[in-house]
Order: sequence, then C-alpha cells, then structure tokens
Amino acid sequence: MPAQTEHELWVAFQDGDQEAYTQLYRLYIKDMYRYGSSLVAASDAFVMDCIHDVFTELWVKRERLSVPTHVKYYLIKALKTRIMHLLERKERPFTPLSEIDLEIFDADDLEILEELDIAASRQDKLVALISRLPQRQQEAIKLRFIENLTYSQIGDILQMNTQSAKNLVFRAIEKLRGWIILPVLHFFNIFLG
Repeated sequence: MPAQTEHELWVAFQDGDQEAYTQLYRLYIKDMYRYGSSLVAASDAFVMDCIHDVFTELWVKRERLSVPTHVKYYLIKALKTRIMHLLERKERPFTPLSEIDLEIFDADDLEILEELDIAASRQDKLVALISRLPQRQQEAIKLRFIENLTYSQIGDILQMNTQSAKNLVFRAIEKLRGWIILPVLHFFNIFLG
C-alpha cells in the first residue's frame, strides 16, 4: 500500500480511522515538541500535555474540522493557541526564553567553559545568539527556518500581516549578522590599531 499524503491521512482521521490519527501524531510530534519547547521555558511534561490536549481536541472535533491546506502549520498554530491559553490562565509557572539566564557556569568552571566554547559548533553558537533575540524574533526565526513556514503562515501565527512577519525575520537576521560581524571588526581594530 503506497504511503498516504498528509491530506489523505487527515481525511481518514476525520472518518474515524484511528491508525491515520496515530500516523498524524507520529508524523508531527517532533516538530510540535520542538516548537512548543521554543515558546516557553517549561517542563517537557507541560509541552507534551499541550500537544496531547491538541490531539485530544482534534479527535473530539474531527467531524467538524475542515481539511487544512498545510497540516503541520495547522497543528503548530493549534499548539501555540493551547500553550498561550494555559499561560494566560496562569495554570502553570513559566519563564519566557528572553528571561532565562544563559550563564550556567560559575567563575570556577572557567576551564570547562573554555573547553565547551572550543568544542561548540557554529550551530550551537547560532542557537546561543538566537536565544539573545527578543522572544518574537526568536519565534519568527524558528518558524521560518526550522519549521519552514511561509511568511503568511508566520504572520497568522504571530497575529500580524505578512509584510510585518517578513520585517520581523529580516530584523532578527540583521541583528544576528551584526552580532557575528561586530566581534570580527573589533578584533581587527585592536589588531591593526
């Protein structure tokens, strides 16, 4: 039997096919978890609870749902709505990513920090720089380059128009570029100065 498209899985799930429902879950759980974890500094259990809430609600309302054009986008948006709803109700404590102190090492651990810095890949350094961006820019960057959503979809999730979503991503990229280039320029100024 050939693999089903996400559209076919969705239609089968709406018809009550539990295997199609399970396949949708398995297909998107990692993306949803990664995105949910990037929204808030919460426990793994909180993010997984929210994902399970989304899938439970989907099952209950399956016959009333329309078939989304882009299932991953639909699920990510539903997850964000669920997480924000719970946080607004203050059912669970959270700390926005922008408020997390990234300095986890003491001065005594300088050797370990130096080893980690040497061992860190470019990707790790980029992740660290992204975490320094304002929360909305972090979210826009992740939606664009990790979840591969369009600017229109990003705008919809972030409740802004498409051009504002493009501008938000552009500003984040420019800020990251500045953080990468400025230390190099500073080094040359010291070295040549």
